[in-house]
Amino acid sequence: MKRLTFWLDFISPYAYLAFEQLPQALEGISHAVDYRPVLFAGLLKHHGQLGPAEIPGKRAWTYRQVLWQAHVHGIALQMPASHPFNPLGLLRLAHACGPNRHVCEALFRHVWVGGLEAADPARLQALQQQLAPARDPGGEDVKADLKAAGAQALAAGLFGVPTIAVDDKLFWGADALPMLRAYLQGDPWFATGWDAAAAATAVPVRPARG
Repeated sequence: MKRLTFWLDFISPYAYLAFEQLPQALEGISHAVDYRPVLFAGLLKHHGQLGPAEIPGKRAWTYRQVLWQAHVHGIALQMPASHPFNPLGLLRLAHACGPNRHVCEALFRHVWVGGLEAADPARLQALQQQLAPARDPGGEDVKADLKAAGAQALAAGLFGVPTIAVDDKLFWGADALPMLRAYLQGDPWFATGWDAAAAATAVPVRPARG
């Protein structure tokens, strides 16, 4: 049985799409998934990057593409009333509950189904009552868990979400699910292609200056 770690942030529509498609991608494969919520903004800050929603043209394209992908795959998705938003309340609630698939599904659908304000305090309070976490989402132990998850993600080499880690490999993005499935099914390409691709891009190409 393969053990997978699914790194996610509820602010990411791509993480939601990957979450919804994961059971089909893993169908027929013996596996266990550890769901690991992490602050996407922390990864971006560490790598000196802007999020897709912080770049005007990319923001518009991202929203169009995720709505199209949801349409193609038959996934219910409506943009929340405000995006981006502060996801800390959702991330802490996940860690307070213990982030299994049931909990993550409730949190993702809170954000991406219905088109409401994801960070609305009243909605968050109602969601907390529904999930009945074993720990206080505002407790220092939960905050420490979320911070530790961020450190673990960076130590594992993450730069974005969703990322699924298995063995020594990271599969980034909802569109990487077919590649993940191929690896888990033993596609022979991975014996040489994975490392060869990385070696070919080991030295960054700097743009020419005229």
